[in-house]
Formats: sequence, C-alpha cells, structure tokens
Amino acid sequence: MAMFSGSIPALVTPFRDGSFYESAFRRLVDWQIEQGSSALVPCGTTGEAPTLTNAEHHRVIEICIEQAAGRVPVIAGCGSNDTQTALWHMQVAKELGADAALLVAPYYNRPSQAGLIAHFSYLAEKVDLPIVLYNVPGRTVTDIKPETVAVLARLWPGRIVGIKDATGDMTRVTRHRMDMGTAFVQLCGNDDMALPFNAAGGVGCISVTANVAPALCAQFQAASLAGDGARAHELNERLFPLHQALFSDASPAPVKYALSRVMDGFTDDVRLPLVSCSDTARKVVDDALAHAGLI
Repeated sequence: MAMFSGSIPALVTPFRDGSFYESAFRRLVDWQIEQGSSALVPCGTTGEAPTLTNAEHHRVIEICIEQAAGRVPVIAGCGSNDTQTALWHMQVAKELGADAALLVAPYYNRPSQAGLIAHFSYLAEKVDLPIVLYNVPGRTVTDIKPETVAVLARLWPGRIVGIKDATGDMTRVTRHRMDMGTAFVQLCGNDDMALPFNAAGGVGCISVTANVAPALCAQFQAASLAGDGARAHELNERLFPLHQALFSDASPAPVKYALSRVMDGFTDDVRLPLVSCSDTARKVVDDALAHAGLI
C-alpha cells in the first residue's frame, strides 16, 4: 500500500477581512476528514501560499495538524524558489508534526536539472521528513524531468517518496513506475485527469475539487483504485464539469466561491493579486455544483 493515496485536498486558506479565518479552516479540516479525504495538504497553490506571510504559512500548517489530530496524514506545502526558505518551512513543519512535505519545483528563477537535483538533495539531507515532489511546469516554468525524478528517488530512498504530477503528460506515470517501482507514490495534480492517471499506475490525487466535493472525490478514488471501472466513470462524469469549472477563473477564486455555496459561513475572499471570480465563472460553478448534486 502506498504511503499516501486516495483523495487528498489541496486545502484553500480561508480569509475574512484580509486575515486568516482560523475557525472556518478548522471546520474545513474536520469536514474533509469526516467526508473521507485520506490526507490533507495545507499551503499549496490552492492555499494561496504565495500571498501568505511566513508566520501565516506556519500557522496554517500548525492549525491543520492540530485539527487533524492524527486522523489523517498532513503533507505540508513547504516549497519555495529560495532553498533556504523551503528549508525553514520544512524545519517548522517537522517540528509541528507534519507527516511529509510537498515541495514545488523552484519557480521564477528556472534552475537547470542539475540545480533541481542540488535543491531537493540539500533539503532531503537537512530535514528528516518524507518529501513529495510537486511538478507543475505551467506555473513554475521548470519541469522536473522523469530522469531527474529517478535520480532523486535513487539518491534519497525513503526520503523522496513520491510526486504530485501536474504536467498532464500521462506517459510519465508509466516511466516513473518503470524507473522507481510501485512503492514510489504517484499522485495526480489535475482533477480532470485523475481517471487515466490512476489507470496508468497512479494511486490518488492532490485535488482542488475535493475542497468542495470531498465525499464524491473520495468515493471516486476508492472505486478507481479498487478497479471498479463503471463506478469510477460514473463518479468522474458527475464531477467532471466541476473539475473544469473550478478553473473558469484564476484559481482558487472559483473554489472559494463554490465553498461559499456549500458551507455555511464560508467567505469567497481571496488576496491580491487574485480577485473574486467573475459573474460568468460563478454561473459555470453553480451549474457544475448542480450537475454534481451538491446544490
């Protein structure tokens, strides 16, 4: 059994009046666990990590771990384009009791593959915390090539344990399986590709949609991983419009709007440079929520 698998929400960070809305976040964590999410990721892309202060970043991780209370693993978003900042986030996450760190490829400064190996190796060496690599070239303009993943997994067995793959390249799942075997955790980073990703050898999804539809996403993953193709297709088609609707405007504005529709007292506040999603996007989200039977 993989170290992490199933439906793993990349949690939003709720805001109210410009500040971290702690009570709403605690409710979100409880709801996610009650609805069947198998692990939690605070401070990822969907958590608006780029706009959190370091103190807020660490507080969000702390609250997530505290509220989860060991019921499910917490994979703390610790990535940065500065290796020392990523190290600091990892050290804090380790002290707080995180089960693993999610480390995005350094963005903006565009390191070479040798630079990526040096960056992730430095972090793996310095902090005794399992690492899930996060490859999302559409945001980082840096691709962790399959051969680089293989080098890192060989250099750091038991430390670099998996990858969240948001490249959209399905051939990589097979390549990674062939290079690293089935113990290396492969998690999809695109909700709308989770079905073929699992079919190719993935074991779950770090999901945006699971914020809003945790039970359906958990049921989809369970069916998919159990080989129940008919049920997996049925749930995938129920969720598919929502997967796409949640990117009908700059994420996570649509998912926060969707949460405001399905959870009492949840605001759709985002931080600049993001703004609340457009009326057009709201209509798309509402239609998708209705299609999924959530409103």
